[in-house]
Amino acid sequence: MQLVRKYRALWLGKACVRANRFCFSFQGCAVVLMGLLLAACDPYADGPIYQPAYASESPGQPVQQQIRVGIHPLHNPELLFERYGPVVDALNQRIPDAHFVLEASRNYEEFENKLLNGSLELALPNPYQTLVAMGQGYRVFGKMADDSVFRGLVLVRKDSHIDSAGALRGQSVSFPSATALAATMLPQYALQQAGLEWGSYQARYVGSQESSIMNVLLAHTQAGATWPAPWTAFQQNFPERAAQLQVLLETPSLINNAWVAREDVTDERVQQVGHVLFSLHETPEGRAILAALPLERFEPAGNTDYAQVGEFIREFSRTVRPVEP
Repeated sequence: MQLVRKYRALWLGKACVRANRFCFSFQGCAVVLMGLLLAACDPYADGPIYQPAYASESPGQPVQQQIRVGIHPLHNPELLFERYGPVVDALNQRIPDAHFVLEASRNYEEFENKLLNGSLELALPNPYQTLVAMGQGYRVFGKMADDSVFRGLVLVRKDSHIDSAGALRGQSVSFPSATALAATMLPQYALQQAGLEWGSYQARYVGSQESSIMNVLLAHTQAGATWPAPWTAFQQNFPERAAQLQVLLETPSLINNAWVAREDVTDERVQQVGHVLFSLHETPEGRAILAALPLERFEPAGNTDYAQVGEFIREFSRTVRPVEP
């Protein structure tokens, strides 16, 4: 191939010399022919010389279906990969004819756009986002167990002397996102019920659970809302920092996060995924994966299980602020 290129370039080069001599004899043609001469002098003017391409897989190897698994921003992307990567690894190990890829999102808005665009085959949205996903053709096939832990917490610094919801009047409170259910809507509803009406405090949406906790720790806000999973993780990973905070308010619980599948994912594939997820708690390896989340187990569920979420959203929209599922 290199030899062919060499002789081709040499022949074209000689042609260029003859053409240029011709043009110098006819000055009037120089402008007209300049573009043609430059093209002729380029040994690749008629397109790149063919280069062979090689497949990364042997012809006999079966093609795996790629399935993107999106987890809503329970944690920052780095921590989310650390916690949920092993869940996706278990799917890949036990369902060899598919390739599952974990996809994190920078914030709630980005994750919700993926549901609206249908770019995720499988997803673990929060209950509010589950309603959004169902409206886009996704169906619920499972959920996190431990509904009792799906509740909101409002944290304050121990040295702040804030001992009631009323003490937050005129103060700032951090929340992960306007559409976070356990860590935003449940606390905002509880504050409203405690007499701290919407608008009497500054709600700051800071993008993630960890950021909401850190904002109150650093005194950027006077309180910060989250839910038990990230608060427990923060206590385990940063005990000295966590010791500076305390729970001011704890909300009632609601149904936990759902597993949803896009409408074009076959029933057989959904059953395979469900079998893996719902049996993790049956082995030591699976229990170790769940303990890191932290979670007791995943369990089967359906669309009708999330009707109660629709009822809460309607009540929240009526009494606190508008939210459209």
